[in-house]
Amino acid sequence: MSRFVPHPVAAVAALKAYDPGHDLPALRAHFAPAALAELGSNENPLGPPPAVLEALRRLPATGMFRYPDPLGLALRRALAGRLGVDTSMLALGNGSHELLMLLAQCFAAPGDEVVFSEFGFAVFPIATAAVGATPVRVPALPRTGGAPRGHDLPALAASVGPRARLVFLANPNNPTGTWFTRDALRGFLGRIDPALPVVVDEAYHEYVDDPTVGSAVDLLGEFPNLVVTRTFSKGHGLAGLRVGYAVADPAIVDVLNRLRESFNVNAVALELARIALGDSDHLDRVRAFNLAERARIADGLAARDLFVHPSMTNFVLVDFDRPAAAVEAKWLARGVVVRPMDGYGLPTCLRISVGAPEENARLLASLDEALA
Repeated sequence: MSRFVPHPVAAVAALKAYDPGHDLPALRAHFAPAALAELGSNENPLGPPPAVLEALRRLPATGMFRYPDPLGLALRRALAGRLGVDTSMLALGNGSHELLMLLAQCFAAPGDEVVFSEFGFAVFPIATAAVGATPVRVPALPRTGGAPRGHDLPALAASVGPRARLVFLANPNNPTGTWFTRDALRGFLGRIDPALPVVVDEAYHEYVDDPTVGSAVDLLGEFPNLVVTRTFSKGHGLAGLRVGYAVADPAIVDVLNRLRESFNVNAVALELARIALGDSDHLDRVRAFNLAERARIADGLAARDLFVHPSMTNFVLVDFDRPAAAVEAKWLARGVVVRPMDGYGLPTCLRISVGAPEENARLLASLDEALA
């Protein structure tokens, strides 16, 4: 029987599928009954608030066989109250990943340019390529300095040319963990054409502990072209439910809603995200835990004279100053999963998530063997 050969459009033909790093279900089965130390996906090891788990046990059957609210109004109202914005400024997504893809679909096309930083979030180039736009990848800051391999905002602003239709930033940034201040962002936005949408992904906002970073949400009143994306996957511990949101001028939200899939956030996710949002005490515990355990990991790595990038996220990026594949393979053989960075153009680096205390201890206990 002949094999069908598909002929997708040029933009899709040039794409590579998203690389999750490892086949975790297969690894879990391989290492069972011993547990993996899963330190490659930047998940929250404390999980969601207890109230979320209790609500999950009490969910009525209608949450399964009735369609969810296509407007997600209860969650949007809760978010509006928390952020001090109107519900018309909020769009919900199946994780912030979907929203980033939507933004590219809505505002960029073949022949247009999309500007983002080297070592920026992996979805930025994927979203750009998916619509056939031209990526303008601006060199990151050098490894030496206050924000090693972070966004070079002046260089990014200078790279925004007449064909640019979208700018992607991340604060803090994945995979470098680096950040920039609210004042630096305000200066950057002041140099950008007010008709050009600028997206600031704040997936790791809940882990920020420097008040000078603040949030881009605070600048929405000054810059109507600004879009802020966030997720419930990290600080709120709901990665498995896939809930994200965008905060922007109502005119931008209206454009997103024209293309957003109907019922794109399921009923269970809508309800549990709303409950998680209301538990600020749990979020405080998550922040305190992450701060202590991140320092523990970073100190253990730095004690071996390894370069650890400063981080304001729930992971650290470590540079081994040699190809890191052998180190990663030795950890993997011991059931310790970290994230290789070859796909980001950082083959000497590994990204290590902050895990549960026993996972972090296991990583550090096997560090010398992995380095040998």
